[in-house]
Amino acid sequence: MSETITTYEDLLNMLDSLLREPTGFWNGFYEDRTKGVPFFGNFPDENLVSYIDGGLIGPGKVLELGCGPGRNAIYLVQKGCSVDAVDLSKEALEWGKERAGDKNVQVNFIQGNIFDLDIAKGQYDFVYDSGCFHHIAPHRRMKYLEMVKKALRPKGLYSITCFVEGGILGGSDISDWEVYRQRSLKGGLGFTEEKLRMIFKEFEVVEIRKMKKMEQSDETFGVQGLWTALFRK
Repeated sequence: MSETITTYEDLLNMLDSLLREPTGFWNGFYEDRTKGVPFFGNFPDENLVSYIDGGLIGPGKVLELGCGPGRNAIYLVQKGCSVDAVDLSKEALEWGKERAGDKNVQVNFIQGNIFDLDIAKGQYDFVYDSGCFHHIAPHRRMKYLEMVKKALRPKGLYSITCFVEGGILGGSDISDWEVYRQRSLKGGLGFTEEKLRMIFKEFEVVEIRKMKKMEQSDETFGVQGLWTALFRK
């Protein structure tokens, strides 16, 4: 591959090579299914359940970005949605396919980089991102926002869960500029409510709040240290 930068895409790819977690890292992360990672449980996010139960989201076409082993995608299909679920990790998607088979539901799992997706304009009613956004490097954020806006139909909904800045899960409090000084996302960027409102200023805010801590007996996932946010295009 040429290391001469002649286009904006060349610049993005160069910065990716310095910061992005490699595919091998995420495959290794999901290889051991027995390790005590909270979101390895097969329960949907509590905020996602609240959107469904509250009637904010109904049956429709959904895109999930960074779906992992498919816990939220499977839940959405069970609620009548058609779901395209994307993740970089083959290991995560193999696990997701097994889970979907066990539940007898059909999820369209797609292995690949979210920035390589071929998305038709207005294709989705709802775009969901549970834990992917805080691993998006600052130089990719504009592309990310463009992708979400393109994917959503008019008045479509978009939601994220992401690290609280300096929270219990370790959301990094470094600035975007400092990411490049240190050449690291420090395990995932943390955000404040003010920063989320600034980044997503082109969307209407429906709700921004902290995720509620849930017990396993509730059959929903909820831990401290995460924001949940719902936006409307």
